[in-house]
Amino acid sequence: MLSGELRRASLLLLALTAGSTIRAGEPQPPASGGAGVLDAPILDRLVRGDSRQETISALVAAGNVQALPVLRALLEGNLYLGETVLIDDGGTLRDALTGAPAAVTVDQVEKVPINNRLRRALEGAIATLSLFSAVPAERLAAARGLQEDPSPDRLPAVERALRQETDPKVKEALRGTAAMLALNSPDREQRLGAIEELRKAHAKRQLVQHLAAEHDPEVLGALRQAIASVDRALHRAALVGLVFSGLSLASILLLAALGLSITFGLMGVINMAHGELLMVGAYATWLVQAAFRGSRFFDWYLAAALPASFLAAALMGALLEVTVVRKLYGRPLETLLATWGASLLIIQAVRVAFGAQNVEVANPSWMSGGVALLPDLVLPWNRITILLFSAGVLVFVWALLSRTRLGLLVNAVTQNRQRAAALGVATPRIDLLAFAVGSGIAGLGGCALSQIGNVGPELGQGFIVDSFMVVVLGGVGQLAGTAIAATTLGVVNKLLEPWAGAVLAKIAVLAFVILFIQRRPQGLFALRARALEE
Repeated sequence: MLSGELRRASLLLLALTAGSTIRAGEPQPPASGGAGVLDAPILDRLVRGDSRQETISALVAAGNVQALPVLRALLEGNLYLGETVLIDDGGTLRDALTGAPAAVTVDQVEKVPINNRLRRALEGAIATLSLFSAVPAERLAAARGLQEDPSPDRLPAVERALRQETDPKVKEALRGTAAMLALNSPDREQRLGAIEELRKAHAKRQLVQHLAAEHDPEVLGALRQAIASVDRALHRAALVGLVFSGLSLASILLLAALGLSITFGLMGVINMAHGELLMVGAYATWLVQAAFRGSRFFDWYLAAALPASFLAAALMGALLEVTVVRKLYGRPLETLLATWGASLLIIQAVRVAFGAQNVEVANPSWMSGGVALLPDLVLPWNRITILLFSAGVLVFVWALLSRTRLGLLVNAVTQNRQRAAALGVATPRIDLLAFAVGSGIAGLGGCALSQIGNVGPELGQGFIVDSFMVVVLGGVGQLAGTAIAATTLGVVNKLLEPWAGAVLAKIAVLAFVILFIQRRPQGLFALRARALEE
């Protein structure tokens, strides 16, 4: 019997020891109630006498988060003194301790006054105590707010908050705040450690600002080295950002040029209304989004918008081929003028139907935000998605032209129309299908464009010249050349913009394309076709 009691006692002791070990090893959540308790004597000292500033300091030292509503009310002029201390809550006076409504009005009580010195103390106390709030957003705002007033005497509270913080974003902000506060510390080692932390955070502004205030030669040397390191990192980030912007532009040019590589590259039709087919796809996306708005499936409206934009542009392209292009095959100048007139008609029809103002297409939630590749470089999800989407469309077009019956027939008609017709190929039908597919691919490009900007009647006008440049530079009818040309033009254009400006960069790219075509008229890749040999 005794041994049983001993066993139970041993098990209880073991459980208590294990529990205490787990609690000691677990990260503690931020305090929700503070280290102190707000009671009537503390309130009395806070609203009366000459020790109000000392009382505020004591509340901060104790981490008394319960005092935050009272301190905010005192700062905002909403604290009153009657039989008890009262807070004005939107016109209703409530007891500062219990929250119960009071049976008095503002006219029957006295507002608690404050002066400028007390106001500064209150601002600092509220910012510091908010570090221990139960709400992560309040802790994050407090950590960032303290960076605007880096007083070293707040460093212990920030370090205490950092030790018990569990939210990654708040923790990162607290590290930056602690480094900025330590930068003003009289301790040399603390300043050197703060410089290293700010260097890692790429906080160049704070480092440069401290140069004038620092007199220690060793710390000054560390500051200059840190600033130089940040400059190099910022330069790398800027270069990576420019390359990514160039790839992003290249993905848009590729989507715009892929359809053109079929209608112009394979069929030889100079379609000046190709940009308007992008615009049709973008408006189809906007209409689908409007149909999904308010639905719980809104985040997936693109799954319906992609086929809708393809079909809308394909139908418009088929109509254009039947009514305008079919009668003008082999007459490039007349085709150019006719399709240019058709583009003006499409633009005006859209203006009449949807208005001349731009419309906004919202990104789904999963395309919002971005990837923080570097502290100063965020790659937006919508741009990354369009990059991947354009690669997928490129694979789709390649498979369509090289692995399907339609693609084989299009290539046959392209190489020798008369011989293909003699072998029983319905060339007018193939022309219609090829033109519709090329137009539909342009519609997919419009769907992608709608995710990075507003949609308007003249959306496609800015891409028609660039699309022709991509197709001509890459080689007529060559998908690999189209992809390489789009990437080259997009990246080069973005790399030139910081030095030459957007307009001169585009002129330089155009001049480069003209000179290249003068030396190599077939483009990067030549089209091998029997039609060229006859």
